[in-house]
Amino acid sequence: MSIMTNQDKVAIESDARWRMLLDRHAGAGEKFVYAVKTTGIYCRPACPSRAPNPGNVEFFDSARLAEARGYRPCLRCNPNGRSIAEAAAEIVAKACRAIENAETTPKLAALAAAAGWSPHHFHRRFKAVTGLTPRAYGAAQRAKRVRAELTGDKSSVTSAIYGAGFGSSSRFYENSADVLGMTPTAFKQGGKSAEIRFAVGECALGAILVARSEKGVCAISLGDDPQALVSELEDRFPNAELIGADREFEQLVARVIGFVEAPRIGLDLPLDVRGSAFEERVWRALREIPVGKTVSYSEIARAVGESGAARKVARACAANRIAVAIPCHRVVRKDGALAGYRWGVERKRALIEKEQRT
Repeated sequence: MSIMTNQDKVAIESDARWRMLLDRHAGAGEKFVYAVKTTGIYCRPACPSRAPNPGNVEFFDSARLAEARGYRPCLRCNPNGRSIAEAAAEIVAKACRAIENAETTPKLAALAAAAGWSPHHFHRRFKAVTGLTPRAYGAAQRAKRVRAELTGDKSSVTSAIYGAGFGSSSRFYENSADVLGMTPTAFKQGGKSAEIRFAVGECALGAILVARSEKGVCAISLGDDPQALVSELEDRFPNAELIGADREFEQLVARVIGFVEAPRIGLDLPLDVRGSAFEERVWRALREIPVGKTVSYSEIARAVGESGAARKVARACAANRIAVAIPCHRVVRKDGALAGYRWGVERKRALIEKEQRT
C-alpha cells in the first residue's frame, strides 16, 4: 500500500484539474476524468458525489485510459457517455421544440407522457433546465410570435394577438408589460410613448452606455465613441422617449462600471431581455458561468439540451445586447481561441484576463 507524502499531496492540490474537480467544473468533462483508488471508480469533474481525498485521486486524459487501468465508470455521472443531466436536457429540449411548433401549448400530462416521466418529475426537470415552467415557456413562445407579428407592417395589434395563439386580447393585455416591456401599440410603433432612461460613462474598456426600461436593464453597450452608442440606442427604439439619467440612475451606471473594473463584486440586475426562447435559454446559461471561467459554445449547447447546436449558440451570443451582465464574453471556441464579440474581440480578451486575474 503506497503512503501519500506531503509532497504528493501538494502536487495534487496544486494541479489545475484538482481545482476543477472541487469547483465541479462541467466544462472540464471533455478534457479529463478522475479516478478514486479506494473505490476503483472514475468520474467526470462535475460529478455530484462527495469530493475524494486528494491522496486517492488519479487523473486521466480520457475514459479509455482510466478503464485501461482497471477503473469502472461511475453510474451517477456516466463519464463514458451522456450524463444524467445531459440526457435530461435533451429530453427537455425535445419538449421545448414540441411547444414551439404547437399552435397552442400542449398539456403538461401530454408533454410528460412523451418524455416518459411523471408530470411532477417533468415539471421539475423542465424548470431546472429552462428556468421556466412548461406553461410559462409556452407563453414565451406566444409572446415571440406577437413580437414578430407586431414588427410586420400590415398586422393590426388585435390580429397579432390572436394570430399568436392568445385566446383573448384581455388576457394578453394583462401581461403585455412583461411580454413586450411596453404596451403592444407602443411596441408596434417602435417604442412610442415608452420611456427609456440611459446614461453614458467611461470605464477601462472605453465608453459604456447603460439603458433601462420600466421592466429592467435593456442595454449595456461598449465602444470608443459615446455618441455612436447613443445613436445605436435611438435606432433600436426610434419612437421611444429617451431620458438622460438622473443621479439615482447614475448610481446604477456606477455599479456596472464597478463590476467591469472588479468582476468579483458581482452584478445582479433586473434585466429586460427580449429574444427567442432559445436565445433566452442560452442567455440564462451564460449567467451561470462563474467569474474567471470560460466555456465553449458546444458546452453551452449541451447545457441547454441542444448538443449539436454550437453555431446556434454563437448566434444567440451575438444577439445579446447586454454586455457583462449577460457574460457572452466567457464563451470561447473549443480550442480556447477567442471568437467574435459584438463589442470587439480585444474587449473580450481584456474582460477575460481581468476576471481570471482577480
